[in-house]
Amino acid sequence: MAITLDHIDKAILRELQEDASISNLDLSKKIGLSPSACLARKKNLIEIGVIKKFATIVDEKKLGMEVLAFVFINLSPLNRKTIHSFLEDINKYSQIQECYTLTGSHDYLLKIVAKDMISYRNFIIDSLMQNASISFVETSMVIGVDKRTVYVPIHEDE
Repeated sequence: MAITLDHIDKAILRELQEDASISNLDLSKKIGLSPSACLARKKNLIEIGVIKKFATIVDEKKLGMEVLAFVFINLSPLNRKTIHSFLEDINKYSQIQECYTLTGSHDYLLKIVAKDMISYRNFIIDSLMQNASISFVETSMVIGVDKRTVYVPIHEDE
């Protein structure tokens, strides 16, 4: 269910998406509110769940993670038990950055990072494929990142 936000809340969200480490004082100046009113609105956006969390975006390549892969997964049989088992397993692995449930010819899409191809291969064989309900794995290796953002567009007219 969508929450209706006024132009001030939207402005706060735009600024925080640009720089989540901005001080409340600087944020209040940019928005044109008193610091106390700005802080109250920010806290409200957190309480109602519009702001999920504040995080640091790390450049995985600078930490030696050279492999980025998107992996299609199918489960067999596809039922509550195998889904629960699969989701429980993937949450154990820090290499799996994201997991999406899909419609169509595949059940899941995983975003996986690894140090190198050997590490990636070992992770797939020794960890991921240990789940007996995984019946299909197809990897697409990323050869370049052309756009990457976590920014959610927030428009005034919506």
